[in-house]
Amino acid sequence: MIQNLEGQVAIVTGGGQGLGEALCRRLDQEGLKVVVADINLEQAERVAATLKDAIAVGVNVCDEVQVDDMVDKAVKHFGKLDLMVSNAAILIAKPVTDFPYNEWQRMIDVNLNGFFLCARAAARVMIPNRKGNIIQINSKSGKKGSYKNSAYATAKFAGIGLTQSLALELAEYGIRVNAICPGNLLNSPLWNDGPNALFKQYARNQGITEDQVRQKYLNQVPLRRSCEYDDIANVLVFLASDSASYMTGQAINVTGGQEMR
Repeated sequence: MIQNLEGQVAIVTGGGQGLGEALCRRLDQEGLKVVVADINLEQAERVAATLKDAIAVGVNVCDEVQVDDMVDKAVKHFGKLDLMVSNAAILIAKPVTDFPYNEWQRMIDVNLNGFFLCARAAARVMIPNRKGNIIQINSKSGKKGSYKNSAYATAKFAGIGLTQSLALELAEYGIRVNAICPGNLLNSPLWNDGPNALFKQYARNQGITEDQVRQKYLNQVPLRRSCEYDDIANVLVFLASDSASYMTGQAINVTGGQEMR
């Protein structure tokens, strides 16, 4: 346990399931008080009920009123906000010629504008305290274009630009802003569960089987394994701690060597 994280207050968007839930659980283990924020309030409540000191908040990260209210609830309940983890995201992968504009807009809205709204709301309460951490869960697709996955990569590239710009703007207030760029979470529900699972989307887009998709992505990783939730949580805890006090404006790859830029 990193001692300087104990007692801090964190918001995790998209915290009701998948990677977000795993990050909430890890922060709870590290002694943080956690606001589990998710568009699905029931899921957020389920996660929060299993943590030591947590509350659940329903939020659509594309709605600025709801985002501001989420931060207000965190501060009113816990008295402060130390860490904003902007994790909520969606992924729709289609060829550009078949990409409906409304779906493109939705991808940008959730994955980029949602990060902006969360960062803005967090900065407003962190600036007076002259300290804080804002961390976006980005992607390796924020560093390199993604085949038939243009909207996601566009939003993630822009997210790194926003991370760097906010890092410059908020440094004078002692607020650090960083991003984590995970590799492919091949064993996660995102890739495996439901009709929109990424294995299904990518197999359809690329004209190969789901098993071939898995092997294709494993072959791209020098360490020859999937990215796991713990790999991301380890970096999150480090970036949120004083051990990373000289780091801001960074987009840290957690890709097993698949992306090195």
